[in-house]
Amino acid sequence: MSHRRSHRRLHTITAAGLLLVPLLGLAGCGQESPTNSASGFPATGRLQLIAPAAPGGGWDGTARALSQAVEDSDLVKNPQVINIEGAGGTIGLARFVADDDPKQLLVMGAVMIGAIAVNQSQITIADAVPVARLTGESEVLVVPKDSPFQTLDDFTRAFTDDPGGHAIAGGSAGGTDQVTAGLYAEAVGVDPRKVNYIPYSGGGESLAAILGGQVAAGISGVQEWAGQIESGDLRVLAVSSPERIGSLDAPTFTEQGVDVEVANWRGILAPPGTTADEVADIQQFLTEVHDSPQWKQALSTNGWDDTFMVGPQVAPFFEEQVTEYAGTLKKIGLVE
Repeated sequence: MSHRRSHRRLHTITAAGLLLVPLLGLAGCGQESPTNSASGFPATGRLQLIAPAAPGGGWDGTARALSQAVEDSDLVKNPQVINIEGAGGTIGLARFVADDDPKQLLVMGAVMIGAIAVNQSQITIADAVPVARLTGESEVLVVPKDSPFQTLDDFTRAFTDDPGGHAIAGGSAGGTDQVTAGLYAEAVGVDPRKVNYIPYSGGGESLAAILGGQVAAGISGVQEWAGQIESGDLRVLAVSSPERIGSLDAPTFTEQGVDVEVANWRGILAPPGTTADEVADIQQFLTEVHDSPQWKQALSTNGWDDTFMVGPQVAPFFEEQVTEYAGTLKKIGLVE
């Protein structure tokens, strides 16, 4: 692996009002533990996973599950997860690109692609280096347990009569949650631009809004609110998968006559200065993590689809997603 970036200035990162400073070795001794990965990544023996959102959301959960699998597999000691929230991940992306730090990887996905378009971000995923797709996940439309809406039909009747009066909470503007809301509106004959969609920077914030009665419903990835669904605090009205999910006792949109199928995905970006040889090393490292029992367990526990992809097909996949998302966002009126 190339070590052309052996001397880097470390940056402080502000997240959720806290100043998080990357650890400088062990108690300032300057010694770093070597990686146990056959790939040699990370060369410093240290790894920081950037979750560009508040704690409690999908990116945060993915970063923490990945970090735990890395540590439990004894590939890297004490990997860090750093949250940098705001603007659908574009603030975290901008910081990641500016730092260009070889020990960092950014967790991202379809939500970020939409947020870049909606926020007209000057920094895009083209400014970093795509290295892998990790997981896929369907979306759920939920209501609180005391909601008068027992079925999707119940909610649809009220929503079509007064879309603005039935707010829907979800993740960042332009992300998969809002896309799902827009496609649902279109499918039931409502102008997607009339959807009263309330974006939140993390799953915890949107959950609080739903349970607190501030909104009529919420949309998110299946696992994000799995605990509240299992406890009965949230009721699932529909799932965006083409077929029912075995771990979830809930009908799909399509089986209820609403033509909505949406899948979120999450992947990994490397810093902009990453060379082709370094990409290969990172992909080998991620393959080791993917093949570990610890990551297999994380997939099962979180109900994530294993859509792992590395190799030369990764960059074209990311490019296709940018194009497809642009078309969908125009279709539902989020961008011109």
